[in-house]
Amino acid sequence: MNGPVSIDILRQHLIDPEICIRCNTCEETCPVDAITHDENNYVVKADLCNGCMACVPPCPTGAIDNWRMVLKPDAYSIDEQLGWDVLPEQGTMAAAPAQDPDALAADDASPDAPAVEADTVRGSTVPPWSAAKPYVNLYTHKAPTTATVVGNYRLTDAATESDIHHIVLDFGSMPFPVLEGQSIGILPPGATADGRLHHARQYSIASPRDGERPGYNNVSLTVKRVTQDHDGSATTGVCSNYLCDLKKGDVVNVIGPFGGTFLMPNHPNSHLLMICTGTGSAPMRAMTEYRRRRRLKGATGKLMLFFGARTKEELPYFGPLTNLPKDFIDTNLAFSRTPGQPKRYVQDAMRERGVDVAQLLKDDNTYIYVCGLKGMEDGVLQALKEIGELHGLDWEGLWARLKREGRLHLETY
Repeated sequence: MNGPVSIDILRQHLIDPEICIRCNTCEETCPVDAITHDENNYVVKADLCNGCMACVPPCPTGAIDNWRMVLKPDAYSIDEQLGWDVLPEQGTMAAAPAQDPDALAADDASPDAPAVEADTVRGSTVPPWSAAKPYVNLYTHKAPTTATVVGNYRLTDAATESDIHHIVLDFGSMPFPVLEGQSIGILPPGATADGRLHHARQYSIASPRDGERPGYNNVSLTVKRVTQDHDGSATTGVCSNYLCDLKKGDVVNVIGPFGGTFLMPNHPNSHLLMICTGTGSAPMRAMTEYRRRRRLKGATGKLMLFFGARTKEELPYFGPLTNLPKDFIDTNLAFSRTPGQPKRYVQDAMRERGVDVAQLLKDDNTYIYVCGLKGMEDGVLQALKEIGELHGLDWEGLWARLKREGRLHLETY
């Protein structure tokens, strides 16, 4: 009797270029470096991807959660994927013999895929238990919506190089429900040198769910004009410069909203420990303003903020922050380039307030949010570890519990 024909079939992991907003979350999250990108697309290396699914929950749009059954010799190459504008349809594997039905089970992770090690994902991949249900992907690259600029204000001192703007977008009668911690994508006009339309750029929402102005269908963004690349060479950020130059009445194309985990808890006795730098303040502003509006309606949880910038003049929202009641929010500012003063970062300020931070870490109602440049992440986690251990906490155990319970959220870029 003839034995079964053996043929290798691959459930290939792919990223949808129409939905992807190029936020780099998947590449940062992947524990085996199976994701790479160029100026056009983010793609998955078929020979490295082990189907561990670590990248799927943090993806704000769901673009990462796409799969195709292919014969291994016919797997889509990196070069093919980098050139895509749309995902290919599922092919018919004509050469393949009949398979065990379970072998082709559609979109479940392979049962033999290795478990993700606990330390490969540094923050929560689930929202707080009491967070409101978010809407995501209501508008896409193919079918964006529009918003009208109703305000564009510079937040930083005109004498500084750091040009940060507060931009308010109004959606009129078009539904665009958002929650604090979510983001949107802006589609800048124009095309790249090779003629491709610009992809969307992602920006965190800086206003609460009921609008920048209560009762209005609008959102605000905190946008820094990009004038240098990561190497310090002069460049002009395509979308940031477009946004910073917008005038009242201009119309922009918007996609989203995005994000289903970096959300604030709704139960009123929850405490928020917020740590941010620069434009990473956007979601913290949204959460703080929502809680401020709810203050007289029974919200009793504590708010503690650590906010870093190069100088006072470069810190967005400096004036409004300093005017908030001290019994409402415990604000700690850290400046790294104040003339005549030693460099001071958010983690330094956290250590100085270690007793109070530790009290929050000991409370099961505390939720931690970190947002800003990628370089701050290690320092903040190290400071939390040191503070916890200094005050008798098992940091490794607490860290695992914070992630599991949706109480430690990292959004760095």
